[in-house]
Amino acid sequence: MQIYEELQARGLIAQVTDEDVVRNLVNEGKAVFYIGFDPTADSLHVGHFMALCLMKRLQMAGNKPIALIGGGTGMVGDPSGKTDMRKMLTKEQIEHNCQCFKKQMEKFIDFSDGKALMVNNADWLLDLNYVDFLREIGPHFSVNRMLSAECYKQRMERGLSFLEFNYMIMQSYDFYELFLRYGCNLQFGGDDQWSNMLGGTELIRRKLGKDASAMTINLLLNSEGKKMGKTEKGAVWLDPEKTSPFEFYQYWRNVADADVLKCIRMLTFLPLEEIDKMNDWEGSQLNTAKEILAFELTKLVHGEEEATKAQHAAKALFTSGDAEHMPTAELSETDFKDGVIDIITLVHLSGLCATRSEARRNIQQGGVSVDGELVKDIARTYPIDAFKDGLVVKRGKKNFRKVTVK
Repeated sequence: MQIYEELQARGLIAQVTDEDVVRNLVNEGKAVFYIGFDPTADSLHVGHFMALCLMKRLQMAGNKPIALIGGGTGMVGDPSGKTDMRKMLTKEQIEHNCQCFKKQMEKFIDFSDGKALMVNNADWLLDLNYVDFLREIGPHFSVNRMLSAECYKQRMERGLSFLEFNYMIMQSYDFYELFLRYGCNLQFGGDDQWSNMLGGTELIRRKLGKDASAMTINLLLNSEGKKMGKTEKGAVWLDPEKTSPFEFYQYWRNVADADVLKCIRMLTFLPLEEIDKMNDWEGSQLNTAKEILAFELTKLVHGEEEATKAQHAAKALFTSGDAEHMPTAELSETDFKDGVIDIITLVHLSGLCATRSEARRNIQQGGVSVDGELVKDIARTYPIDAFKDGLVVKRGKKNFRKVTVK
């Protein structure tokens, strides 16, 4: 099976502008393709996972990835899927985030010897002359067509700033620049990027002619990746300082039964023949599938040693209560009042609940235990001395913290 057919079999492809051209490009290893990443945080997260895995698969098949960091577009913010305007970042914050992205991407993509590129659209966007840009690029975009794009329609009722309205033009211009500078002939993106991607191909056609546009193709990724990585505590990060390898492993270990085989197919590098044998798995076999998923993805992000530690810790935790590799939380003496801390504060500050009201509700509903003892009394307190060796606080069946005092 060739790479394009494998991408289809794994459920990764949703839509393309010219399937025969795309198939030949990627199967022959002639695709120079880009995926964009806006540096809105100092770490990539699980929502980027599908894109990173796709880049790795295509590079393994001989194609050349371009990781485009949005140092320029990040100063505007993509309105797609947003209900409000994104927080504005400084140039210094964006540059710091870009550097963090590169370190994480190197675990997936081989940048040596020109096998892949990482470029920043700040290199061409930040020095543009506004009037020159309007005259050169503006005539090639119809406002009526732009407003019909789903990414804008969703925001019109709540208010769409002129700043954000420019995002489509800027992303389209990115493809144009990448085509001219690096011979980029293929762009990938999620469903919320489709209008922007079409704009890029159309811009090249209008500026350079139909022969050029024949080499600029769009491929729409399955949108499942966008839905991943959100928990009640926020995003699941690839940075181990933000999400520990154990927590990362547990996130995948706890995916829904209905999603586990889909995630294995889309995100792991296990052979499809091996995955197909799992199609009829049910009951306890799905737990085994979840362990396979969690191990493979933790190994991909954090290395085999950390994946093995996380797997052993998870199994030990659920069988014997061993907390050696359990995620930890650290309290300070100022968190204690008169030398004690109440159970609501303990659960909240441990990070197991985002708010005190959520902690109260979990306790009252019998969902919290401390060192194996179920706690339903919201007035329960613990002295600071009890944390000498750490207390294991548990919410629900699968969320734990070993809490200590610094």
